[in-house]
Amino acid sequence: MLRALGQVLFSSGLQSPRFTTEEGQGQDYEVRTYQATKWVSTSMTGMQWDVATRTGFHRLFDYIQGNNQSKVKVEMTVPVSCRVNPGAGPACESTFTLSFYIPEEHQANPPQPSDPQVFIEDRQQLTVYVRTYGGFANEQMKLEECQKLVASLQRDGAPFREQPYYTAGYDSPMKLSNRRNEIWILKKTEHH
Repeated sequence: MLRALGQVLFSSGLQSPRFTTEEGQGQDYEVRTYQATKWVSTSMTGMQWDVATRTGFHRLFDYIQGNNQSKVKVEMTVPVSCRVNPGAGPACESTFTLSFYIPEEHQANPPQPSDPQVFIEDRQQLTVYVRTYGGFANEQMKLEECQKLVASLQRDGAPFREQPYYTAGYDSPMKLSNRRNEIWILKKTEHH
């Protein structure tokens, strides 16, 4: 199963959402602004990150394989994005929203999902601080990298929102080296 997924996914040259980078990047992060775009998304609630993302990934993968009302295959894109809304306390469940960017040719009119747990998300323009790291990103690593980015932003006096935050992955499970993962923390603006 994973091998088949790996072959379909993440060949190089996949579409990804366009962004602009700001001047005055931090020494260990960059500042990107993503335009408003549509993504196909699914949300899970739970305390186990890896289980939630696996569940969500399969729902979204089925959608791009043709489980949608137009019965069309949709190209895989990068990154696989996960928005994390942490629970209010240590034992509280977090909400994970896993998303695939919808390729350009479907942005204006995305195929509607057949699975009631999958939805088309209109993502507003957002400006994020981005930290990039390698390896196979497990839950602990994601949390550590997130804490490192927070520390960098605090060091630089950069205005940010503590939650939600995003993780982004660019590689298939088959790729063993030069893996690329990112943490995105939202820049705090006067409107938010």
